[in-house]
Amino acid sequence: MSILNLGILAHVDAGKTSLTERLLHTAGVIDRLGSVDDGSTQTDTLDLERRRGITIKSAVVSFRLRDRTVNLIDTPGHPDFIAEVERVLGVLDGAVLVVSAVEGVQAQTRVLARTLHRLRIPTLIFVNKVDRTGARFDGVLDEIAARLSPAIVPMSRVDGLGGRDVRVRPGVDLLRLADHDDEVLAAFVEERPLPPVRVHDRVHPVYFGSAITGAGVDDLVDGITRLLPAATGDAEGTPAGTVFKVDRGPAGEKLAYLRMFEGTLRVRDTAGPDRITGIEVFADGATKTRDAIRAGEIGRLRGLGSVRIGDALGVREKAVQPHFAPPSLETAVLASRRAERGALHAALTELAEQDPLINLRQDDERQEVYVSLYGEVQKEVVEATLAEQYGLTVTFRETTTICVERLAGVGEAVEFNQVDPNPFLATVGLRVAPAAPGSGVSFGLGVELGSMPAAFFAAVEQTVRETLRQGLHGWSVPDCAVTMTHSGYSPRQSHSHAIFDKSMSSTGADFRLLTPLVLMTALRRAGTVVHEPIHAFRAEVPPGTVPAVLPVLARLGAVPLSTGPAEIAGEIPAARVHELTRRLPALTRGEGVLESAFARYAPVRGPAPSRERTGPDPLDRKEYLLRVVRRTGARQT
Repeated sequence: MSILNLGILAHVDAGKTSLTERLLHTAGVIDRLGSVDDGSTQTDTLDLERRRGITIKSAVVSFRLRDRTVNLIDTPGHPDFIAEVERVLGVLDGAVLVVSAVEGVQAQTRVLARTLHRLRIPTLIFVNKVDRTGARFDGVLDEIAARLSPAIVPMSRVDGLGGRDVRVRPGVDLLRLADHDDEVLAAFVEERPLPPVRVHDRVHPVYFGSAITGAGVDDLVDGITRLLPAATGDAEGTPAGTVFKVDRGPAGEKLAYLRMFEGTLRVRDTAGPDRITGIEVFADGATKTRDAIRAGEIGRLRGLGSVRIGDALGVREKAVQPHFAPPSLETAVLASRRAERGALHAALTELAEQDPLINLRQDDERQEVYVSLYGEVQKEVVEATLAEQYGLTVTFRETTTICVERLAGVGEAVEFNQVDPNPFLATVGLRVAPAAPGSGVSFGLGVELGSMPAAFFAAVEQTVRETLRQGLHGWSVPDCAVTMTHSGYSPRQSHSHAIFDKSMSSTGADFRLLTPLVLMTALRRAGTVVHEPIHAFRAEVPPGTVPAVLPVLARLGAVPLSTGPAEIAGEIPAARVHELTRRLPALTRGEGVLESAFARYAPVRGPAPSRERTGPDPLDRKEYLLRVVRRTGARQT
């Protein structure tokens, strides 16, 4: 039996979790449909999910549809939890993108569709809620064609649109299909039998229906089983899989959710430094204990204590790359009771295992922990999770925008071993140069690899990457080419009685402590420019209200790039999106709709904002040396 790893994706409230319930009911996994409003769905298992009626964590459920085993992954729809969706995309064979027949194509729908297209994931579109008042057929098709992809093929006809007795019947719009499929067009011209409908990354069949009533769902099931490709991979090949989710079991043990692409992993096999102690494979609506997980399957592995989300187990041709922009907001999390600071840090560390993009940043001096966020709803979820799962009451500082620093030029610096004012037994020279946006930090050697022990080079590289998390203004320097231009060390020295003398011999600590001083000097000489996140926005407004909106956009620092009678598109600083969202209804008689998504970073206009630094500050040499010398016992000049 073939396997299909299927993602269900949508904007929040489009009916994604309800569709999952309907598919489980159709497959016979559940006897009674759960309700999002009642908090009784199969895949929303967290108390918080059930109370709020939204999906926060991705969930896997397996069932059989005809001759297919479907591993269905239900994903969050709220944009604050886009990172959870990101981790799922790399393990999918196909997807169903859910669109509401009432609300149509929404902001998050467009973000998801662009990503599915970029990753070439075969996708069916399901237009849900055809039983609701206000449901549309032609209007939604036009929106999908205009905002998602013109290459769509309606696969349904709808009678009684907008009523509880709505009926959906199959009916392929072959004329639309011929516009995007040369074989169909040729068959029309030559008056011969038409070939079967094919789905791939450029053509998307569109099904209409209702997850609540079940109308049209059988046609969607037909599309899932006939048109989406099965998982490929040889169970006898070299093991290769990807961890897309990490959770904790009842006893606090780490659980790694793994998609196998090739080969087989068995209990007692090693994966990195760990040994697999248990395997549960998703099958028939539950998890089943197995002695192995094979190509195409999704399972839950125990024993991988050091595993992280995104880790590749075995060998894969390509590492899983991030598909969405990083979080652009940050806040400090404060324990309400001083005695719980340690417990708070431990709890946030566990949450970071499940969502690495919250990017913990510890300030030891202020006893504060900072987390990165996509939005205010995510902050509310963090607060509720800490209270319910860890018994911790917390408060937050005001949410701020996360900027980055980019190099303005090239800078170099060097400090030599045993030459004042260098108090460390190490020579480190570094050159920094700008790198293309999105290219990350690279580290290269301009010295001979054998000029000193490899461990010292590794200490310099690791420290460079850590130090660049806080540039001249305290923001991360994400794109930078660093070259080590000078190196040197004091070989191991011993007294006559053969006792190692650390004061005469270089250690890794010498290189780790000297590197920040050299790197910051190089950054100063290169200069950095603070960049803020910029969102692309699109506002649909009632005719006649555009003149009232434009002055507000100007005051918020937005730049309109195109303006129509009922639409404005442009760019706006991410820090002002929330205010625009708040003010738009009053400017548009309550009818304005705003879409926005991260577009790029741009230089900050006006004074450059700074972020308070954490840890010893290498920009203040005297204070830095006082702190690290006192801690390490290095000589001070």
